[in-house]
Amino acid sequence: MKPHDTNYLLQAILKTSQILILLFVLAIMVVFVAILESKTQVLYKAFHQERVILQDSTQQAENKPKPDYWVAPDINTIPNTPEGELIKYGRELIAHTAKYLGPKGEVMQTTNGMNCQNCHLDAGTKPYGNNYGSVASTYPKFRARSGTNETIIKRVNDCFERSLNGKALDSSSREMQAMVAYIKWLGKDVPKGQTAKGSGIVDLPFLDRPADPAKGKIVYEQKCASCHKKDGSGELKPDGKEWAYPPLWGDKSYNHGAGLYRISRFAGYIKYNMPLGVSHPESQLTDEEAWDIAAYVNSMPRPAKDLSKDWPDISKKPIDHPFGPFADGFDEKQHKYGPFAPIKQKRKNAKK
Repeated sequence: MKPHDTNYLLQAILKTSQILILLFVLAIMVVFVAILESKTQVLYKAFHQERVILQDSTQQAENKPKPDYWVAPDINTIPNTPEGELIKYGRELIAHTAKYLGPKGEVMQTTNGMNCQNCHLDAGTKPYGNNYGSVASTYPKFRARSGTNETIIKRVNDCFERSLNGKALDSSSREMQAMVAYIKWLGKDVPKGQTAKGSGIVDLPFLDRPADPAKGKIVYEQKCASCHKKDGSGELKPDGKEWAYPPLWGDKSYNHGAGLYRISRFAGYIKYNMPLGVSHPESQLTDEEAWDIAAYVNSMPRPAKDLSKDWPDISKKPIDHPFGPFADGFDEKQHKYGPFAPIKQKRKNAKK
């Protein structure tokens, strides 16, 4: 083969290779475009579906009726002002009382180590969770337990001395002022003199028999002991300062002057709040189970408090206040465990 023929052949091969490479590149581009278009369609469909779902959710939320019970204000609406900072501090104290005021408190050591929100759930905001929704609207008010007109400060200190088995705070302290500011902020939308639905605790119907601590123990060990322990001692958080699950009896629990020592209060509380995560109107407990658990827990040993000045008018004592003397003739055992209907009926007849 002559040299010029060889050059011609090489040039032909080179051109053919270039054409093949170009065709290969074009083929890859076509495939890439096809894949890109396919993915774009998938993404568009997903976006469209997401938008439809979002629109449906928004529409459902708009059409969903608002709760007919008290709902706490959004904490994000607390103003960034000196007053707002006081409110935020008050909320922090309610949620983490032990951190600041417990046995290892950073500010002072004045309580048994429980947090206010161990009884007033979600920092006092949970519907039917012993919340503060109607405190600001109903205080000051006369309370038969003390026989006096009480302020919010007095009510808070009652909790410190009873539920937290500690000492009262100075009414002028920043801590007291902060908690009062927070409680007032929570109830700012409830008209004065009114009690909002969802406030406090649900009143359960009376049983037609005494509440039974023995039955309560069985249910407690089935449904409560995994958190609060079989011996009622509770479980501390890893920091050793706050309770993940508070003690229900023993030296570190509430004393027998606390509101939850009355089993009607405690039964209504646990019915719609326990085990942890339950919310009204759902419940994992029957009314009988709630009453019996309350009877069992409040039959166990706990700190005592001098109650000699409580209920100066003994005829005003609640039906389930378990300490005499009484004006109705029933004994302490029936006042503690029931049945309560006969006591209620006798008091009703006495008023006629």
